[in-house]
Amino acid sequence: MAKGNGKTEVNLDLDRELPAAEDEEETGPISIAGKAADDSAASETEKLKAERDALLDRLARLQAEFDNARKRAVREQQEFREFAAADVIKNFLPILDSFERALKAVGDSNSNSNDFRNGIELIYRQFQDALQKIGVQPIVSVGQPFDPRIHEAVEMVDTTEVADHHVLDELQRGYKYKERLLRPAMVRVARNARG
Repeated sequence: MAKGNGKTEVNLDLDRELPAAEDEEETGPISIAGKAADDSAASETEKLKAERDALLDRLARLQAEFDNARKRAVREQQEFREFAAADVIKNFLPILDSFERALKAVGDSNSNSNDFRNGIELIYRQFQDALQKIGVQPIVSVGQPFDPRIHEAVEMVDTTEVADHHVLDELQRGYKYKERLLRPAMVRVARNARG
């Protein structure tokens, strides 16, 4: 070591070690730089936390949006199935009408017609039970107030037997499928002065 200007000269291998601080003045700038580094690290941490919170919020919103889309798709599929089933059921209604007409036409005069009538009644009950199991319900009309949402008025009949604007007679039964109108009931509506 050589002396120069009252200071000791230290030969250091800069790649391996740094000299120890000799007095407080030399450590001052290092501590300020350390504080600046701590402040920048803290602000960087805050930025990362804010970014993380924003990404978590976005993830939660996307998950909720996906869940809503999935529920909407399930609901639309269910509505489509019901719509398709309603279309199929409409094709069976004329058959049901034919059974009802056949039951009305067959007389009770001889035993052959009784056997025929019993067979038709059995088929009719089975058919109605099958329709009821899938959610098809007949609309009760006779004696009920006329409702244009479920009744189709074919004729207005002047009578005092039934109250005014009530269904007097049903020409063709109406049906609902799970609260959806398949076909309105074709009815005769009473019209009287005493209402």
